[in-house]
Amino acid sequence: MAQSTEAGYARARPVVVGECPFDRVHFDRAYEKGIALFKWPNVYDIWNTYLTKFLNRYGGTKLERARDLFEQCVENCPPKFAKALYLLYAKLEEDHGLARHAMAVYERATAAVLPEEMFELFNIYIKKAAEIYGVPQTRQIYEKAIDVLQEDNCREMCLRFAEMETKLGEIDRARAIYAHCSQICDPRVTAEFWQTWKEFEVRHGNEDTMREMLRIKRSVQATYNTQVNMMSAQMLSAASNVSGTVADLAPGAKDGMRMLEAKAAEMAFEERSVPQVKGGNILFVRGETQGQERDGTDTTRVVNPDEINIDEDDEDVNDSSEDEDEEMPVQKQIIPSEVFGGLKKDDEDESP
Repeated sequence: MAQSTEAGYARARPVVVGECPFDRVHFDRAYEKGIALFKWPNVYDIWNTYLTKFLNRYGGTKLERARDLFEQCVENCPPKFAKALYLLYAKLEEDHGLARHAMAVYERATAAVLPEEMFELFNIYIKKAAEIYGVPQTRQIYEKAIDVLQEDNCREMCLRFAEMETKLGEIDRARAIYAHCSQICDPRVTAEFWQTWKEFEVRHGNEDTMREMLRIKRSVQATYNTQVNMMSAQMLSAASNVSGTVADLAPGAKDGMRMLEAKAAEMAFEERSVPQVKGGNILFVRGETQGQERDGTDTTRVVNPDEINIDEDDEDVNDSSEDEDEEMPVQKQIIPSEVFGGLKKDDEDESP
């Protein structure tokens, strides 16, 4: 009887939450409901907790379900939160999936994260590819990284790529990488890069390759000098357009009101320098004062270059009218006496 009672207690022991399939279903539904209710970025903590516990609970037994959850998660994921989720997704494929799937996830991650995080993701991607496929298979990853990274990170990636090719014995490939990277390396700023290339040519090159490296260095330096000169000219031109004293060029010289006041003062000075007729818009033109010529001609009067001489035209008109009067004959006609009436003089009446 005692044994049966102990067996009954053993069968009736409490079940730990999470071990019952019914509890697991409710657990998943709770997270899925939270994911449906919240949006990014508030849903990040829910996704991170849900995916982590899902992998710890199921491992690789529900691989397709896990992939589906990760695809839903990264579909609308902002770049700020993409790094941790993509690394978790890639770890799932490395542990329980396929190597090519893991490489595809790493490649997607390099384009989905923030620009400042790309360099770190590319390093992880290259390291995993070298472990799985071998070092020669990382060339395509290096080339893509050089195309998309910023200049500082691109120089670092080029140096690593050239070092890898040197270790593999591909001296010509390494030299081509150095030549490609030199176009973004100012000799005045990136002296370390040119020193590294010089040491490379000393170990693996000859006199011709060293001379070619120095020629490229001079060409790049001349290009950067031209750009600096153009920028300096633009800055000087912009500074000359700002009117005012030296004190006005202090912080705040680009204030709009101050520039308008300076422009108004300049226009007022120009108006005062030119005399105007009171009550009108007519401006007098200052002519050239002529002196006395060598032959004694007095030319001290003010000469206006735009003056219209109308005296000569009047003289021509008068002369022509007088000539016409002299040439035309005057005809005389006898006026009848009836026209005068009582005003007729007596001597005229007595005249026969």
